[in-house]
Amino acid sequence: MNIPSRRVRVWAMLLLLLNASVLFAGFIAPYPANEQNRIVPFAPPTRLHFIEPTGQFHLRPFVYRVVSQPGSLDKYEEDRSRSYPVRFMVRGSPYTAAGFGAERHLFGVEEPARVFVFGTDQFGRDVFSRLLFGAQISLVAGLLAAGLAIVLGIVAGALAGFYGGWTDDALMRIAELFLALPWLYLLLAVRSVLPLHIDAAHAFLLLVTVIGLVGWARPARLIRGMVLSAKHRDHVLAARAFGATDLYVLRRHVLPQTAGIVLTQLTVLIPRYILAEVTLSFFGLGVTEPVPSWGNMLAAVQRYDVMTSYWWMFLPGIALTPVFLLYYALANALQEHTAFLSA
Repeated sequence: MNIPSRRVRVWAMLLLLLNASVLFAGFIAPYPANEQNRIVPFAPPTRLHFIEPTGQFHLRPFVYRVVSQPGSLDKYEEDRSRSYPVRFMVRGSPYTAAGFGAERHLFGVEEPARVFVFGTDQFGRDVFSRLLFGAQISLVAGLLAAGLAIVLGIVAGALAGFYGGWTDDALMRIAELFLALPWLYLLLAVRSVLPLHIDAAHAFLLLVTVIGLVGWARPARLIRGMVLSAKHRDHVLAARAFGATDLYVLRRHVLPQTAGIVLTQLTVLIPRYILAEVTLSFFGLGVTEPVPSWGNMLAAVQRYDVMTSYWWMFLPGIALTPVFLLYYALANALQEHTAFLSA
């Protein structure tokens, strides 16, 4: 196995694990995304302990119940009168994972204690659980929108490169128009004319459709270039000489040669469209509360008191960094792999 191929496998496996954790968010998250604990708004991340105040050491981590300090609404202290061990594979709130209902959670503690891995928001909702469930919106929206853009790009680029003439001129002029427009402002303009008060499922589908329709131009131009080169190769000319139809030639001989470009563009576009969903939801034009997405979770940071006092509310934005790095690393590895095969 060559080095570029090994890198592709490594980064692809890491991204597969990331998306699997999103798929099974209900199992990993200790609490439902919208479960409120109004007595502990903006509670900091729960501290794990191994040593009791008496000095006794425990192999199993434990937590203490968090209670408000007297006379304060957002200052907390630990009630050390009783410890609550962290248990694994515990029963909890029902959820659906990969289409199947279940009640087992990866970890949890006995009530009335709570384990808030990343603290709570203004309504006392567990930020860690909402981060996982929000990834189901933000990451999947980026994946679907990029897939839609790539499909449109393949169709437009293949038609333009294969047939040329007025078809090429018309499609490429339209592509240049889309490339010239600033995508963020175009997204904001298109989304702003759509209905604001719609349910979460329709908002998600609208968001994916709008983002995907905006981003087809760049992959279309790249695929057009590959098709222009591929259609003049000897085996393609031979297939056409034997009477092969245009559809057959495209499907069997031309489009397979664009696979490297398609995969690289897909891995580049996904983080870009994740950011587009986060941006729209941050401004209230995407998926709105109570359904979590990384964008509407970050919207709380617009408040000055939240921005200056509760650092864990920035975690949805911080989570974007490793996601982007993984996708860009995979895109770079795919590019190196494609160059290695063509050398």
